[in-house]
Amino acid sequence: MTKRAESKYKINRRLGCNLWGRGKSPVTKREGGPGQHGQRRKKTSDFGVQLMAKQKLKGYYGNISERQFRRLYTEAGRRRGDTSENLIELLERRLDAVIYRMKFAITPFAARQLISHGHVKVNGKRVNIASYQVSDNDVIELSATAKNMAVVLESMQSPERDVPDYISVDTQAFKGMFVRAPKLADVPYPVQMEPNLVIEFYSR
Repeated sequence: MTKRAESKYKINRRLGCNLWGRGKSPVTKREGGPGQHGQRRKKTSDFGVQLMAKQKLKGYYGNISERQFRRLYTEAGRRRGDTSENLIELLERRLDAVIYRMKFAITPFAARQLISHGHVKVNGKRVNIASYQVSDNDVIELSATAKNMAVVLESMQSPERDVPDYISVDTQAFKGMFVRAPKLADVPYPVQMEPNLVIEFYSR
């Protein structure tokens, strides 16, 4: 397990929110910041608000690297339409995000691990790149080994979240389809995401 995956709940504590809506999150048990006495909250500047919005969005998708995130922002700005909506679409098209949405993994970190270990196929071909961009109507399936993994079965039975309507899943076959690109309003974030502030952060 990577250091980043081991410290996933530190992201919650640092941002002060239950980023993935999990009952195990320390934020649900303690409202204060990290440390013995927590941290005093000061009035946040506009820059701080924008930075926090960026960190929340980055953290939610498995704490992806700054380089990857900036590349997605650049691509979102290059496309026609609303840049913030384009950014959300590109993030939701990531293969690890799709695996997470299908409930084949309990967290984005676990989804990334499934992919990197070669347990995911897209249209019948094995893909081991978590950032792979899924297209409309692509069929995603788990390997025979993954279908019997306890962590996968536990995730699929978890009542913590539902599969959104822009993705279809056959739970018996451990297979699903990315039906269409979602809008911000379609994505079931447990906390409020503000991609418009992320765009403002990068366009300063």
